[in-house]
Amino acid sequence: MPISIDVSKRGLGAVLKGYQRAVLRYLWSLEGKWAGSRMVWTRVNGELGAGAISRASVISFLDTMVVEGVLACTEEGCRGGRRRMYRVRYDEAGFKEHIARVVIRNLLRDFPEETRRALKNI
Repeated sequence: MPISIDVSKRGLGAVLKGYQRAVLRYLWSLEGKWAGSRMVWTRVNGELGAGAISRASVISFLDTMVVEGVLACTEEGCRGGRRRMYRVRYDEAGFKEHIARVVIRNLLRDFPEETRRALKNI
């Protein structure tokens, strides 16, 4: 599930669901420190209300953000096996710039002349 834009919404709501914004807000608050999915899921459910979102949904989003280059991850040993730890690559402003860069790059790839005209006329 790559990042997509809902042009009917504004701000981060145009690219992220409520729980996804909560995930990133929490990770941004850690200022580059690592967090496991359980820690993130517990914090998000505390903010949104118990049972608001499944841990699988949080893990799926975290892994998608790794693929998109928004988060870094590492694995570490723990009791019972291994776990993935996540941290942000961008602060909130950097994330917004990343989204703008990806969107513009893709528009230039798919609609080069139209995108250049539109950017010139903004």
